[in-house]
Amino acid sequence: MPKPSRSSSVENKSPSQGVKWSFAAGTNLLSSVTAKIDRQSKLTLNEFAKELRAFSSVDMSGRNFGDEGLFFLAESLGYNQIVEEVSFAANGITARGMEAFDGVLEANTVLKTLDLSGNPIGDEGIKCLCDILVNNTGIQKLQLNSVDLGDEGAKAIAELLKKNSTLRALELNNNMIDYSGFTSLAGALLENKTIRNFHLNGNYGGALGANALAKGLEGNKSLRELHVHGNSIGDEGIRSLISSLSSHKGRITLLDFGNNSITAKGAFHVAEYIKRSKNLLWVNLYMNDIGDEGAEKIADALKENQTVTTIDLGGNNIRAKGVGAIAEALKDNTVIKNLELGYNPIGADGAKALSEVLKFHGNVKTLKLGWCQIGPKGAEFVADMLRYNNTISILDLRANGLRDEGAAYLARSLKVVNETLTSLDLGFNEIRDDGAFAIAQALKANDYVTVTSLNLASNFLTKFGQSALTDARDHVYEMSEREVNIFF
Repeated sequence: MPKPSRSSSVENKSPSQGVKWSFAAGTNLLSSVTAKIDRQSKLTLNEFAKELRAFSSVDMSGRNFGDEGLFFLAESLGYNQIVEEVSFAANGITARGMEAFDGVLEANTVLKTLDLSGNPIGDEGIKCLCDILVNNTGIQKLQLNSVDLGDEGAKAIAELLKKNSTLRALELNNNMIDYSGFTSLAGALLENKTIRNFHLNGNYGGALGANALAKGLEGNKSLRELHVHGNSIGDEGIRSLISSLSSHKGRITLLDFGNNSITAKGAFHVAEYIKRSKNLLWVNLYMNDIGDEGAEKIADALKENQTVTTIDLGGNNIRAKGVGAIAEALKDNTVIKNLELGYNPIGADGAKALSEVLKFHGNVKTLKLGWCQIGPKGAEFVADMLRYNNTISILDLRANGLRDEGAAYLARSLKVVNETLTSLDLGFNEIRDDGAFAIAQALKANDYVTVTSLNLASNFLTKFGQSALTDARDHVYEMSEREVNIFF
């Protein structure tokens, strides 16, 4: 029988709403579990089980059916030839619930993605799960985010990775993995030859954990993505990781070093790697503190790199000088398509430097400048750039204090034919009705408007400003049958 191509989410199933789950302690035997649940709960679980047997993708997150519910549902996974992706996230499943997979996951070779995130499984539960997955040959993506996983659980996962040759993506975000756990996982990377995406965001690795992980990276050839966001790695930890990545025999395409207390010193090491890499596509340095000096180092690297398409430098205390250096790099770089500079105090001068380059240079399609303090004057520079730029499709200018004056500048540019801009975000900008009127008139005046999403939420619009925008939206649809989604 062909597999149904549609996916399912049981969240819209009305029978589950308001259900009071009533389970007593059960065992792995289906008969002893079903005998202890009330009729309504059993009916609802039967509906869930039908979903598992009917659809290739099933989302059962947030149902709160607990361990006993999982024992009931797990039976539907054994020898299941339909479901390829299932989420049991946020269901109150504990360590005991992992026993429900015993004998089930070994028999299932079709299931490719298993999400158990948001359940208090703990180290003991992770150990049980790993013992079961050793003999599984189907699951390629395992999500264990926020499951109370510590160093002992990380050690169990490390042992699994040494034996398992099926897993491609492993997510261990927002747990309690410390230096010891990082050391265990590093040892597994030396032996594992199939893992490609490794997520360790929001743990407690620190510089020591990064140093340990670096040793594992040196001997690994399969890894493509490394996510270590929010681990307080610091400059020393980044130095170790970059040193190992430089010796790495594989092809790293994504590096997530966000929120790791990295300064200009650490940015130097990242920049050197960017210069040399011929495979890197995505770099995240969000919420560090590289400043203008670090931005200048990254900019120099981007002049030489011809592979990075997405770079996130948001929240790095970069000012006009630093963003000016980034702008200069865009003159020689036509590869970068997504540029995040939000939460940096670049001011109007920074907006001017960037806008002058983007008028006729670069290939940026998504530009994010939210919370950059550019003000009305900065909006004028951006608006002028939009008259000439033919690449930017998504523009984020939230929370820049644009007010009506800045909105009016942008409205004048919206009157000009721009065939690429589709999304404009002006939320949190203290715009009042006059600004809304100007934008509404611009939408009506442009018969070829391409904007399909316009956000003016969290401004100071009254019903009059909102009405003007609604009329403009309707006018655009009547004239061109194009829909403009306006949020206010």
